[in-house]
Amino acid sequence: MARMSSTDRRVELVHAALRVIAAKGVAAATTRAIVAEAGMSLASFHYAFTSRDEMMRELIAYVVENETVAAVDSIPAGGDIRSIIEEAMRAYLKLLIDNPGHEQVMFELMHYAVRTPGLEALATEQYERYRAAVSELLEGAATLTGVTWSMPVNEIARIVVTYTDGFSLAWLSDRDDAAAERVIVFAAESLSRLAVSATQTSDSATPVR
Repeated sequence: MARMSSTDRRVELVHAALRVIAAKGVAAATTRAIVAEAGMSLASFHYAFTSRDEMMRELIAYVVENETVAAVDSIPAGGDIRSIIEEAMRAYLKLLIDNPGHEQVMFELMHYAVRTPGLEALATEQYERYRAAVSELLEGAATLTGVTWSMPVNEIARIVVTYTDGFSLAWLSDRDDAAAERVIVFAAESLSRLAVSATQTSDSATPVR
């Protein structure tokens, strides 16, 4: 059997941790449970990660990266700012529908970190990653469509994350795809009103529809 690289080992352990947390919760995701799920030895875990917390940070980065890639890949060629926002959020919804366990894990990780002494920074890092990813998407969308944002991008990113958190929790509770779609349409319309033509000054700018 070919020797597994350190990178591949880390990926396999992250996938195993996602499965364990989705099935049994964060508290049950001990290093022993994770390596058992991955079919590895305990030594393999410590070869790949210096600690369980490091692995949790990598897990968060992995899920956020997948969501970001899905959103970027969804951007329609020649689309306006509203359609770009709508399609990016719709791509995120598809990921949620296809892999609900991943988002359940992310919510559980946040709650676990908030109420566990010494791990509070993990929740902060998780939402910083969300906002950074969304900020990058918003900046890229503005460049593509020739608009500027009438508010700081990081503030708009916070609003976007609030929308996605809201319809994610609602969908996880009722699995109502149509209701989530309605929220996306409303959110895209609302957010697009924060975009103004890049050729106009902030004093005279009008919203881009």
